[in-house]
Amino acid sequence: MKLIQRIGYYLGGFAIGLIILAFFFNKKKTSCSYGPQARVLKNINSKKIVYSEAIKINDSTLVKQILKKGEINFPKSNARKKPCGLYVIESNYNNNIITLTLQNCDSVVKLIDLQK
Repeated sequence: MKLIQRIGYYLGGFAIGLIILAFFFNKKKTSCSYGPQARVLKNINSKKIVYSEAIKINDSTLVKQILKKGEINFPKSNARKKPCGLYVIESNYNNNIITLTLQNCDSVVKLIDLQK
């Protein structure tokens, strides 16, 4: 068997495998969240959010949207703070920069500050 034929068979099998994987993973709604940004946001979104007394929130959907599409500012954050890590999440919403400051504890996330 020539080298070109071997490469052709390999690429054909590889393409069929990719199609099968895409079919199965599309139904499971899986995601590849391996980076630190995605892992922290996924962790925060999986917990109950508690608002501090100093913040008056009328629209919790704004907070949810920022938590899904925002970016964590790691230099301003203190993830190793005891007992709960402190994270600063920034997002652009209606051409305004909105900053959330959160405490990420074991079972809940507490919204400490919201700046528009």
